[in-house]
Amino acid sequence: MVGRVGPDSLDLAEAHRFPNRPVRLPEGLRWDILGLYAGVLDGLRAAGQVDSVGIDSWAVDYGLLDADGALLGNPVHYRDSRTEGVAEKVWATVSAAELYAATGLQYAPFNTLYQLTAARSSAQFARAERLLLVPDLLTYWLTGEAGTELTNASTTQLIDPRTRDWAYGPAERLGIDLGLFAPLRRPGDPAGLLLPRVLEETGLTGPVPVTTVASHDTASAVAAVPAAGERFAYICTGTWSLAGLELDGPVLTEASRAANFTNELGLDGTVRYLRNIMGLWLLQECLREWGDPALDGLLSAAAEVTPLRSVVDAGDAAFLAPGRMPQRIADACRESGQPVPASPAEITRCILDSLALAHRRAVAEAQALADHPVDVVHIVGGGARNDLLCRLTADACGLPVVAGPAEAAALGNVLVQARAHGQVGDRAQMRRLLARTQPLRRYEPRGDTAAWRAAEERLATR
Repeated sequence: MVGRVGPDSLDLAEAHRFPNRPVRLPEGLRWDILGLYAGVLDGLRAAGQVDSVGIDSWAVDYGLLDADGALLGNPVHYRDSRTEGVAEKVWATVSAAELYAATGLQYAPFNTLYQLTAARSSAQFARAERLLLVPDLLTYWLTGEAGTELTNASTTQLIDPRTRDWAYGPAERLGIDLGLFAPLRRPGDPAGLLLPRVLEETGLTGPVPVTTVASHDTASAVAAVPAAGERFAYICTGTWSLAGLELDGPVLTEASRAANFTNELGLDGTVRYLRNIMGLWLLQECLREWGDPALDGLLSAAAEVTPLRSVVDAGDAAFLAPGRMPQRIADACRESGQPVPASPAEITRCILDSLALAHRRAVAEAQALADHPVDVVHIVGGGARNDLLCRLTADACGLPVVAGPAEAAALGNVLVQARAHGQVGDRAQMRRLLARTQPLRRYEPRGDTAAWRAAEERLATR
């Protein structure tokens, strides 16, 4: 994506799009990191001359480098099964409550901490001299300089959200060598210059700086929430729904841990207090099973289906793995004694109702746990284009929903680069610029939330 930023302008254009397809090998599910890097180079070539480059990506996954800086195999995919049962082994040394008190991170089986524990006995890990999270690995290949960006590092379950530094105590007790990580960087820090061979391959003229952005895509997306003031919730929608609040400090209570809220770090010392919800992954997997039918027609048909006829827990780890998603959703409804959705329209409506219900629970619980009331919910990311999901979320939450921008992660990335290079001001000014320049849609809640409360209670009793 190429961004152009001025005092009253913010434009984003797609330069190049390329697939991101995990590959199942005999040893497990892996990222095709070389294919992704080739896509990055193709994108730089297509973009033409730029003033800065910044990279954001998904969280938790990493590449291992040997003493010569060479990659030791393709990064393991977070949906790989190698972390099954690992959390219990970790908790035998450092309890789940202690880990939360130290790192504020929700339990997810794929957290980097559990991945490292699972990998520790491998021959590959024994050879590793450096560990780089995915956006830092790509940055390293572009610049030859290694760093660990803080917002992404905060998803490893190895960062203390109060000090914004490593959680040295738990790491030492668990035998995790924090020396594997490169020095911490913060959004806005310089990350080096494109190497001569990169310039040659992309046709760019140097020097071209690479700027550290909020490299966890959710951190970049939250930075691009076009909110006025502090009384807002956000839902970053895409493969996942990340629903929560932007706070000045972490919430580390036992009640917060029991509700599985996470304290990830954001721009300018903020905390992203949120819950992971399975998100549009559920629908994406169904579409794949159905042969990728036209989405608009499917959503129109789903809008006519009886609302809240059947719902599933959109945060259930049972839906984490790929494959057979329509059947698994139908099975979950059958096992809970609800009507079984059969047609694609019925299954789609079940998914969207379930997501809206999960959004409602997360927004309500976040406000209570953080003692931080909100007046509006901002939906950003790909789901902002899904009119039905936005309408249902407004109805479920009983709050206005402002939808957009859809490319929030890319816009947050661009704005941090622009700020680092003196083109835009503080976070509030960034958000005002977004609100003035980006297309936004507002949805008012319809009726009361009684039907949603009843569905919530129905789900809770199963």
